[in-house]
Amino acid sequence: MSFKRVMFAGTAAMVLAACSSVPYAQREAQRTAAYEAAAGAPVSSFHFFTPLWSWEPLGTDEVAIYTRPREAWLLDVPGCNQLPFATGIGLTSNMNQVSVNFDKVLTGHGQFPCTITRIRPIDVARLKALQQEQRQIQAQPREPARD
Repeated sequence: MSFKRVMFAGTAAMVLAACSSVPYAQREAQRTAAYEAAAGAPVSSFHFFTPLWSWEPLGTDEVAIYTRPREAWLLDVPGCNQLPFATGIGLTSNMNQVSVNFDKVLTGHGQFPCTITRIRPIDVARLKALQQEQRQIQAQPREPARD
């Protein structure tokens, strides 16, 4: 890719980010709050048979993982500094079981694994409802044009 294209893409990304009406930190806080509100009581482990369906980092201390489209878990991984920058993650497990204080989130080759200190199931339907509420806009009619 040429230098001009890279510069153009970077400039376009900055302009689009600047156009957002909600600051980035506020959007991140709202996203994390929705996951926290949809998370249930802590559990000691969960079954993990298939590859991860999806995942979403929530800062350096939490990650939401989807084992199926309607099954998700909120994992606390304190101080996992490389998590927001990871392009893919993995989970350790023992006999198809991911356990607190034993298993880890893997963020890449050469990176320290992040120990899972808490696991909470996510009510995916509730999460989607909370996210939909956050997307609602406050519409106000415009004043009529003056001649």
